[in-house]
Amino acid sequence: MARLPRLYAPRIPQLVEARFARPLAPADAPAPAAALDRIRGWLAEEIGRAAAGEAGAVALHAWTILPDRITLLATPGDEAALSRLMQALGRRMGSGLMRTRVYAGRYRNALLEPGRWVLPAMVWLESLPVSTGQVGSPAQWPWSSAADHAGLGGAADTPGKRPALTDHPDYWREGDTPFARQAAWRGRLAAGLGELQGRQIEAALSGQWALGERIFLTHLGRLASRRVSPAPRGRPRKAAE
Repeated sequence: MARLPRLYAPRIPQLVEARFARPLAPADAPAPAAALDRIRGWLAEEIGRAAAGEAGAVALHAWTILPDRITLLATPGDEAALSRLMQALGRRMGSGLMRTRVYAGRYRNALLEPGRWVLPAMVWLESLPVSTGQVGSPAQWPWSSAADHAGLGGAADTPGKRPALTDHPDYWREGDTPFARQAAWRGRLAAGLGELQGRQIEAALSGQWALGERIFLTHLGRLASRRVSPAPRGRPRKAAE
């Protein structure tokens, strides 16, 4: 079966996940801090390079690095911007850390409807260290954007480079001041997502589809590089005679 072309539409945020061909550590081992620090630093540098290019910039809204994957929420400046970013990270990890194939296949991406799915996707992404059993609360994980958004010390004060964030407008609408936004975000992280929302995000990412209401998907279908949602199952209905 032919693989799907990349799904892209101008100015639409994307959830992106790349699994590593080999985890950096066994599931029951302590977090490989040195390796995760290096990947975080490389991500920071590559985001800075992309920002310097402007036309092909990647606006990074949220991120998480786990021993078995890297997950980003970003708005790419052009159709190839995220591919360039992931390829650059892969080259740096391949030569400076893993010395072998880096990714377990292509990265997956899902387009998100602003105003409805960006914030739930951010909560899902920043909660991955909790759902995978790494830590008890999202902001405790030093290799994600959770502490930055929540305004908490500790992880945010970890030495080393941290990727520069471009806050999405949906996050800005959480409050009129940085303190209000951070307090609202702490509440969202504490509340977490409903099971249905989590499954919807995972299904969209796994299938590489768009996630949003019907009117958004219809509009997006006119802009996107390919079909934005799965085709109906079964054969097309025959026209009435």
